Amino acid sequence: MWKRLLETTKQAASFVSKPAAPAAATPATSAAASAYKCDAFVAVAVAAAASKCDDAIADPKLSTLKKRSSKRRAAVTTAVTQASLLRLKQAAASKKTALPSSLPQAHPYGLDEDDPPEALTKVLMSVLDGPDEAEEATPSGAPVEDSEDAGEIATTNKILDFEWFQAPSSKDPTLQYRREIARERKKQYIFKNVESRRYTKLMQLCANKLGTESTVEFFEKLGRETGVKEFGSLIRLCLNKARDCKDVDSAVEYIYRAYHLFETMRDKGLTIEQDIYGPFLLYLVDVGLSEEFEMFTAFFKNSNPQSSRIAYYEMLHCIRVQDELKIQELCHSVEDYNEEAHYDIAESYMLAFAESGRKEDLIALLDLLDLTKVSGSKYISNIFKSLGRLELDNYAEKLLQGMSSKGCAYGDISSIILDYVANIPNVLVEDMLVAFHKWIEKFEVAPSITAYDKIISLCCNSSKISLALDVADRMCKSSSNVPIESFHPIIYACEQSDDFHTARAMYDLIRHHNLKLKSETFRSMISLFVKMKDFEGAYNILADAEESGEISTVSLYNAIMLGYYREKNQSGAQMVMYQMQIAGVKPDSETFGYLIANCESEENISKYLDQLRQDGIQMTKHLYMSLINAYSRLGNFEMAKQVLLGEEIPRKLLSDIKSALVFALASNGQILDALCMYDDIKQSGGSLEPKAAIALIEHIRTEGELDRMHQLLDELNDSSSWIEGCGRVVLYCVQNNYPDAAIDLLKQLKEKDEMSTYMVVDQVFGQIWEMEITNLDLGMVLLHGVKDLGLNVSRTSLDFLLSACVKLKSSRHTQQIWSEYESAGLSPNVLTSLRMYQALLSSGGRKAAKKLLKNISKEDEHVRYIIDACRMTYYSEDFKPSATVRSRSKNKASSKQRATSEGTEG
Repeated sequence: MWKRLLETTKQAASFVSKPAAPAAATPATSAAASAYKCDAFVAVAVAAAASKCDDAIADPKLSTLKKRSSKRRAAVTTAVTQASLLRLKQAAASKKTALPSSLPQAHPYGLDEDDPPEALTKVLMSVLDGPDEAEEATPSGAPVEDSEDAGEIATTNKILDFEWFQAPSSKDPTLQYRREIARERKKQYIFKNVESRRYTKLMQLCANKLGTESTVEFFEKLGRETGVKEFGSLIRLCLNKARDCKDVDSAVEYIYRAYHLFETMRDKGLTIEQDIYGPFLLYLVDVGLSEEFEMFTAFFKNSNPQSSRIAYYEMLHCIRVQDELKIQELCHSVEDYNEEAHYDIAESYMLAFAESGRKEDLIALLDLLDLTKVSGSKYISNIFKSLGRLELDNYAEKLLQGMSSKGCAYGDISSIILDYVANIPNVLVEDMLVAFHKWIEKFEVAPSITAYDKIISLCCNSSKISLALDVADRMCKSSSNVPIESFHPIIYACEQSDDFHTARAMYDLIRHHNLKLKSETFRSMISLFVKMKDFEGAYNILADAEESGEISTVSLYNAIMLGYYREKNQSGAQMVMYQMQIAGVKPDSETFGYLIANCESEENISKYLDQLRQDGIQMTKHLYMSLINAYSRLGNFEMAKQVLLGEEIPRKLLSDIKSALVFALASNGQILDALCMYDDIKQSGGSLEPKAAIALIEHIRTEGELDRMHQLLDELNDSSSWIEGCGRVVLYCVQNNYPDAAIDLLKQLKEKDEMSTYMVVDQVFGQIWEMEITNLDLGMVLLHGVKDLGLNVSRTSLDFLLSACVKLKSSRHTQQIWSEYESAGLSPNVLTSLRMYQALLSSGGRKAAKKLLKNISKEDEHVRYIIDACRMTYYSEDFKPSATVRSRSKNKASSKQRATSEGTEG
């Protein structure tokens, strides 16, 4: 704010002497400094501003536009010593186990719902007619034989009267024997991985194309048995579609389809388990379909009489519809339960009461039951979590006593205790640990590794990384078989919080307890050391990995190389390549991706391409993207476009690679080419990646592209990307004078994330202050629009508008904005009053400025300096500055003279 005050004062002074050339407009992302913390730093800010008042002032920044502040401490790059490199060389030379240079690259193969029917056909037949385990073991270089003849394909094509694809004719009689074998294999083929993502996607696509009933019929006609998991996938599809419906009447159709699938399961003799019917009953409870709920519960009880979990949904339904008589009837029915097997129903009632917050009903039910029998429940963990949320210490203690008397035959007591104390409302992690150890000592049990893992995760989720490390140390001391995976949450928390320096203590702890690290752990640790620029430590970890002799280290070298490239250290990255050659580690596709992306010449790109072809490394999506980025960075955009012409690029990767090209073109100023490529993607039925769409939105500056902006915004499906893109489109609307469109977008943004809306609003008014031609009328329209949306106008936004009044010298707007401070409940502080004083002087309102000046405290010398600077700018030339200004000017002149003389002597 102080810098902005002095800057506009200086600009006004230059306008008085001679007309100044308009300054280049800066993006809204470099708006003026935030006034949020000005009161706390008044003296410091004014001192800094006053000392630089005669110098050129850099463009101020808006704090609301900054990314989240990094907590990274000042890191000092550690040079890699020759001793570390020698140790690495010796470790690589004495490696006991021969390891592959790289892992095989997975072939990306998937399908989207907008793909043409031919693509669905290929995926479907590749799964249905896929090889069995013996065939999958065949080397990739072996010749591929046909597994079906034209007649069989023609029959398959007509299943359900759905034309899948044209079958190629085959006239080779020598393949008949192999075809017969393939037919027999297909008849006996059983899906062994039906829960895989690929198969689930296939079931959903078939159901979307054919319908659920026709999908079941289709698989049956192909001789494929539809089991519980297949039916579960189709039922979940119906449930998701029902949830997506805007009204219950529309959802009834999918409810009926699901009911038909349940009936088919029963007729086939399949057991309908809780994981299938549970979400469905819960949906019926949520939408209040009581009749349908009663029908389905009766059906499930008849189909699976052994399932006691239906009682949970029955009680939950009674609670939702507030049927108190039925609730009491169900509760008293448990009084007759004598056997532990019957307690499953009572436990279901307990969970329903706990999750609904009915504490009194839960206590009454607990008083009716023999808690020693409840302690044997398979849902005991959920029960203790509920007891913790309701703070029922006495009942939790009784249950624990019952478990202790049975010798902990039903689970890990320490984990159950943790379930209780961790769910106590508003408990801090430190207090939770104290309570946990108190209960542990009381029941004389040792914490298990599972309990320790949960505590570590809780500490990391609360950003208590040091505490998590202490817990991990205690766990290692109490047990000799701690898995390295227990440290992974701590590693992830360090990466997320930028607390990289904890990595040293963590790695020392791991080595002290002689834990066996895996490849991903080594890489994560190296990444942390690299991010704090400790390459010496990273090389030491790499040497430890080489000495272990049990893992592939190519990914570890890649992590160090990436760190050097982040630091723009080309020689360091080349040293990594040299160390790989010494160790006999062959680079993989990731290595070449880093090398190509950071090439400084096209000759080096060609060299690395030749090398990876000689090494037999297949091109991957990231390699194609690296090529595009490298050529674009070097300015050879034609070569970047030529990458797309490669015939070997899989069709599935083409959309992502085109998006990478759009991003590279837009980021390097080739907006027209980027837009042409975007239009090509849309015409081919594809979609743009969020990163590329945001790059286009950010770099389009041409007026009249509002429709294009909305089209690009529609490309952003996930919430975070849409919010980021929306903010940039709003700024485009402000820059090109589209107030109605900007307000409409702010309304949509508020519905999604109100906090982000406030940040964007501050950016909007910051851009109005920054614009070459200050448009305060637009600013006032947007101000009223923001207020109509029910948003509170921040001090930062009003300060920007008041600063714009100084530039425009508008008395009318100055008074309007000054009144907005009072309307927003913002009392004027020193900075705001000084800004208003300057605005009044710039617009000729000297009388009002003099009146305002009486209310400004002048005890601070920096405030007096700003006042004198304003007077010198806006009053007559014979104005004499105060002693403060004269003293500062004299000191500054003498310091400049000393600097000049020192430079001359040098």
